[in-house]
Amino acid sequence: MNSIIQELESSRKAAQLTQAELAQRSGVNRMTVGRIEAGLDPRLSTVQELARAMGMDIMLVPSNLRAEVEDFVMSGGKLVAQPPGAGAPRSVVDLIELAEAPGQPRQKRP
Repeated sequence: MNSIIQELESSRKAAQLTQAELAQRSGVNRMTVGRIEAGLDPRLSTVQELARAMGMDIMLVPSNLRAEVEDFVMSGGKLVAQPPGAGAPRSVVDLIELAEAPGQPRQKRP
């Protein structure tokens, strides 16, 4: 839970958003954002405990990489060693470079 909260707060700060601005964008009130960042939202705690009980972790994934991450998970986490363009899933290196390319439009998979 703490890592999720820390990641949310770090991402908010990196985007130079106040709690109020994030609240407005997300449709909740500022106090709710503050409570979540303080670790005081029991619903999130419950979700985390359920995930742990099932042997799972909760992870934030950049929206522009969601399809690629889902493909990777659905493939059992296996990377196929094929050159790009041969129908192979993108490598982890490709995904990192894609995520780090500021202002670049999302590239579609072949």
